[in-house]
Amino acid sequence: MTATHPDSRDPVAPVRPGVDEALTAFVARRRTELEEIGSELTPVLDALNALLSGGKRIRPVFCYWGWRGVGGEHTPAILEAAGALELLQACALIHDDVIDNSDTRRGMPATHHRLGSLHRDSAWSGDSAAFGRGAAILLGDLCLAWCESMFADSGLGEAALRSARPQFDAMRTEVMAGQYLDMVEQARETNTVEGALRVMRYKAAKYTVERPLLLGAVLAGGQSDLERVYATYGATIGVAFQLRDDVLGVFGDPERTGKPAGDDLREGKRTVLVAETIARAAAPDSARFQDLLGDPTLSAEDVAWMRDLIAGCGALAACEERIGEYAASARTALRGPLAQSLRDEARDALDHLIDTATTRTS
Repeated sequence: MTATHPDSRDPVAPVRPGVDEALTAFVARRRTELEEIGSELTPVLDALNALLSGGKRIRPVFCYWGWRGVGGEHTPAILEAAGALELLQACALIHDDVIDNSDTRRGMPATHHRLGSLHRDSAWSGDSAAFGRGAAILLGDLCLAWCESMFADSGLGEAALRSARPQFDAMRTEVMAGQYLDMVEQARETNTVEGALRVMRYKAAKYTVERPLLLGAVLAGGQSDLERVYATYGATIGVAFQLRDDVLGVFGDPERTGKPAGDDLREGKRTVLVAETIARAAAPDSARFQDLLGDPTLSAEDVAWMRDLIAGCGALAACEERIGEYAASARTALRGPLAQSLRDEARDALDHLIDTATTRTS
C-alpha cells in the first residue's frame, strides 16, 4: 500500500488515498472468493463498489487521528484497520436505506433499488422490489462480516487488536441498537428532543466520531487521559455532525447531498430539528406539520411550507446554536489540562475536523 505523509492542514489527505487503496484491494480479493461460489454474485459486488466509491471517509479519518494523537506512526496497517470502518458504514447505510425505503444514496440509486432493477431487467419471476430489499439486506450482512475480517487482517499486532476489541465490538453493537431505537421513536411518534438525541448518539454520533477516535487510541496503546479527551470531544462532535446532517437532509442542496430536497421529511425522520419544530410552532401549524411528516408523496409546495415553518418558528436557529455549543465544547476539550500530551499535529487536525463536521454542505 502507498504511504502518504501526514498533513494536519488537511486531515483527510493522509488518510483517504490509503483507505481507498485498502478497500479496493480487500474487495478485489473477496470478489475472487465470491465469484468462485457463483458468477451471480458479480452484480452484488458491483453494487458494493459503487457505494464504497463515495463517502467522506470520516470514520477512518477520526480513527487515524486518534492513533496519531497518542503517538502512533503513519503506517499502512492503521489505514487498513481504519478502512474496516467503511465496511461497517456500508452495512449501516444499506440497511438504513431499506428500512427508510430511500430512493437514492450519494447521488445514485440506493442499493436495494439497484438490485431490484437487476431482478426486473433480468425478467426473473417474483417481486423485483422484494428481491432488491432481500439482496440488499444480505449485502449489508456481508459488509458487517467483512469489516471484522478487514480489521483482524490489518497487520497490526495481535496484542493491539485484542486490546481494541471492546471498542470495536461496542461500536458495532451501538449502531445496530441505535437503528432500532430510531424505528421505535418513529413508531411511537414521541417527537421529543431528548428521544431524538438518544437515537442520534447511538445510531450515528458514537460510531462516527467517539468510537473511531477511541479505537485509534487503544490500537496505539493510548493513555487514559487522552482517552477521556477523545470521549468528550467525540461525544460532542459526533452529535454536532449528525445535527448538521439533519439540517442538510431538509435544507441541503441535492446536487451536493446526493438526496432529493426534503427527503428526510418524506421519510418521517424524528430528528432534533423535527422535535424542535413540533414543540415551537403554533398548535395548528404543529398539527399540520405532523400530519405531513412521513408522507412519501409530499409535494414540492408541502416541503417548502415545512421548511419555512422550521425556520420561522426558530427550530433551525436552535439547532444551529446547539451545533455551535458542541463545537465550542470540543475545542475546550482539545486544550484542557487532560490534553497536554496530545500530539500537536493531531490537535490541529482534530480542531480542523470540528469545522469539517459542523459547517459542511454535503
